[in-house]
Amino acid sequence: MEKVDFNQVLNDYNEVLPKGVFLTTKSDGEVNTMTMGWGTAGFIWNQNILMAPVRKSRHTHQLIENSDYFTVSVPLNGQLKKELQFCGTKSGRDYNKIKELDLELAEVEESKVPIIKGNDLHFICKIKYQQDMLKENLDQDILETKYPDKDMHTFYYGEVVAVYKEE
Repeated sequence: MEKVDFNQVLNDYNEVLPKGVFLTTKSDGEVNTMTMGWGTAGFIWNQNILMAPVRKSRHTHQLIENSDYFTVSVPLNGQLKKELQFCGTKSGRDYNKIKELDLELAEVEESKVPIIKGNDLHFICKIKYQQDMLKENLDQDILETKYPDKDMHTFYYGEVVAVYKEE
């Protein structure tokens, strides 16, 4: 793997995000990943930032709340579709997704949270800020269409401390 500049891969990330990427976190030795299809990438506080929304009902939410980092692994070439589907529909409460899917993890020097090998890009993110959504501040149309059960997100803003590209 080689380190690359955040800005060089930003367009690729934004193009693939709606199709799904892997958001991985780790707490108390437990690693869990989920499929993320929403988020933002940009520049805040003079830092490159990825914002990862995680619904409070998700098992990942419990883990990321007790972590300082998350990683985002991005399949740019349409690989790992079955794995993304599984991770987007099955809970880490019920399945060890890493084991179930035989996903290969790799350690990185910047964080104790691993990346998922077989993806083209990997963002290592240090959580700098988090904010729970407030339904009273949300447009009514979005609240009704995207949150019919009022299962709101917490937004995790992670400073991108490294970006790796698999060769």
